[in-house]
Amino acid sequence: MDAEQLRECAHKMVDFISDYYKNIENFPVLSQVQPGYLRELLPDSAPTHPESFQDVLNDVQAKILPGVTHWQSPDYFAYFPSNSSVAGFLGEMLSAGINMVGFSWITSPAATELEMIVLDWLAKALKLPDEFLSIGPGGGVIQGTASEAVLVVLLAARDKVLRKVGKDAIGKLVVYSSDQTHSALQKACQIGGIHPENHRVLKTDPSTEYALSPESFCEAISHDIASGLIPFFLCATVGTTSSTAVDPLLALGEITKSNGMWFHVDAAYAGSACICQSSATILMDRSALIQSLSTNPEFLKNKASQGNMVVDYKDWQIPLGRRFRSLKLWMVLRLYGLENLQAYIRNHIELAKMFEELVKQDPRFEVAAPRKFSLVCLRLLPPQNNEDCANKLNHDLLESVNSTGKIFISHTVLSSKYVLRFAVGAPLTEERHIVAAWKVLQEEASALLRIL
Repeated sequence: MDAEQLRECAHKMVDFISDYYKNIENFPVLSQVQPGYLRELLPDSAPTHPESFQDVLNDVQAKILPGVTHWQSPDYFAYFPSNSSVAGFLGEMLSAGINMVGFSWITSPAATELEMIVLDWLAKALKLPDEFLSIGPGGGVIQGTASEAVLVVLLAARDKVLRKVGKDAIGKLVVYSSDQTHSALQKACQIGGIHPENHRVLKTDPSTEYALSPESFCEAISHDIASGLIPFFLCATVGTTSSTAVDPLLALGEITKSNGMWFHVDAAYAGSACICQSSATILMDRSALIQSLSTNPEFLKNKASQGNMVVDYKDWQIPLGRRFRSLKLWMVLRLYGLENLQAYIRNHIELAKMFEELVKQDPRFEVAAPRKFSLVCLRLLPPQNNEDCANKLNHDLLESVNSTGKIFISHTVLSSKYVLRFAVGAPLTEERHIVAAWKVLQEEASALLRIL
């Protein structure tokens, strides 16, 4: 590692990234390349001799960026956002520069302790009870993804109940969720050894705004108990992927409590809105997680860990190794502050409200589900209300809109209806982008309706 070479190349990289953001609106939002395009542009094997950094950047510009779907584009409205910021860049750069592996306290005390502190900050910002803080029985850990988060809590819940009823009862354990719950739970059940037939996917409908019904949950539990099964885990959601539905947490919590079940809330998307009044896992009782995931081989033993004086995050996650992720969150919280983060979230919600009003003003469209945060679900209505062709019509509209490269949207299915999703959340999106996106939708809809 040559410090001066790092300085020179890093300056070039910062300039490259800055220019990328400056010109991001010039790119098609959705990549227009065909599968396998990159293999035709790159060599079959790695270079024998080093190449210049500028040559690599030139290839990024000419060969990589055409195959990138631009998640940070102000015209990106497809999936929930992957927001970036100057503070996030700087935190990521510093984390990569330090480049430590903080699986236990002794491998880098600052990494462990900073993560405990900033996740306590986050828990307080979200108005969580003190039981969730690391100074008590709870605490938080930054997982690699929200999918990892639901897996580790499912494993903790599984092992906790099996310690009571015996490991041979695993075939009787039952997991509950709605048909709007993220598919990560299904994968977690597969990894965790829960029989597929013991995963109860409870139907939702417009009458509850696609939220999980406490009544149907109660009925399912009663039926399973009568059948000799063991209800042990519920995954509720604040802000479902399809429509941002919010499950009734208080009512569901009372039911799980009375049945001795583990209650997990997936708030990966909409949980951040609670600061307005992350793939972090915040627990009320960390001991169950540690008992499920703790391993202690000889080469990892040390005085601090053996004396139970510290937290070792290797016991809170699936992998052993972990990056200094808390550094990035720490910098974002410090450089922006809660006030600016609140304003940022509110702005996206207001932009979504604006788009929703535009949809309502066009009688050819309908809002397909109540808007709660910054996602708008909409449908193009078929001529003469012919529902037989409605799904194909909206599928074709999605394809034609995305093929323009001007905006990128996605879809879902609600009550067997093909629905378009317009998710506001990119950091550069302004009112003009909302208006322009709506114009694209209207123009493509008009073109489709003319040929019917």
